[in-house]
Amino acid sequence: MKKISFSFLDKLPAHEKKITLSTVLTLLRIALVPCIVTAMVYHAWSLAFWLFIAAAITDVLDGLFARWFDDHTFLGAVLDPIADKLLILSVFFTLAFVQSPLFTIPLWFVILVLIKEIIQLCGVVVVYICNGHIAIKPTMLGKTTMAAQTLFITWLFSCYFFNWVPIRTYYAVLTGLLSLILLTLAHYVRIGYAQVRSNI
Repeated sequence: MKKISFSFLDKLPAHEKKITLSTVLTLLRIALVPCIVTAMVYHAWSLAFWLFIAAAITDVLDGLFARWFDDHTFLGAVLDPIADKLLILSVFFTLAFVQSPLFTIPLWFVILVLIKEIIQLCGVVVVYICNGHIAIKPTMLGKTTMAAQTLFITWLFSCYFFNWVPIRTYYAVLTGLLSLILLTLAHYVRIGYAQVRSNI
C-alpha cells in the first residue's frame, strides 16, 4: 500500500505560502461573514445588503489581482473556496432560521447545499489519498454555481431592502438554483471519479 504523507505543506516553497493582496482580500471576506450574519439576525437588512456586496466585491477583486500580478499561491487557492463556502452557507443558514416577513429559505435547501459541500470535501480527501496529490482548480460550472448563489442572495437582500415580494420569481429562481447545484455536484463527482480511476 502506498504511503501517503500529509506533511506536504512543509514542502511547499515559501512563495506558495506568502500573504498576497489577493489573500488579504480573501481573509477580509471571511471576516465579513460574522458581520453579515449579525446584521441579518438583528434585521438590519440594508447593512447586511451592503456588507454582502462588499464581500462579493472582494471575491471578484482577489481573482483579478491574482491574475494581474501573477501571484497565485497554494494558500490563496485553499482559502478562496473556504471563504466562498463559508459566506454562502452562513447566509443561507441564517435566512433559514431568522424570522422574516418576506422570504424564508427552506431548511431542506440549506441542508442540500451543506451535503453538497461535504461530499465535495470528502471527494477531495479521497482523491488525495488515492493519488497522493490534489489540484485545487474550480471548473467553469463550479464558478457559475457560486456566482448564481451570490446573485440569488444579493437579489434576496434587495427584496428585503425595497420591501419587494415577488413570490413566483422567488420559487422559479430557487428551483433553477437547486438544479444548478445538483448538476455541479454530479459534475465534480464525475471529475473526482475520473482522477481516482486514472491512478488505479
